[in-house]
Amino acid sequence: MNYSKALKQLRLKKMMSQTEMATLLGVSFATVNRIEGNRHCPNYKTQRRIAELCKKAGIKIEDCKDETND
Repeated sequence: MNYSKALKQLRLKKMMSQTEMATLLGVSFATVNRIEGNRHCPNYKTQRRIAELCKKAGIKIEDCKDETND
């Protein structure tokens, strides 16, 4: 699953800044920035939170797969 694309899509759909998304997820701005930049893989707790928020927003993480991993 590509949490980078899913997180960015979620954040844009909710019209939030990276700072606001970080607060919602309970992580730092730098963590959100690194996840979106595909420089960091979120830990399991953050993955679950992203998945929950995506589900509520109608975003399927499965549809955000990384082209390099297909």
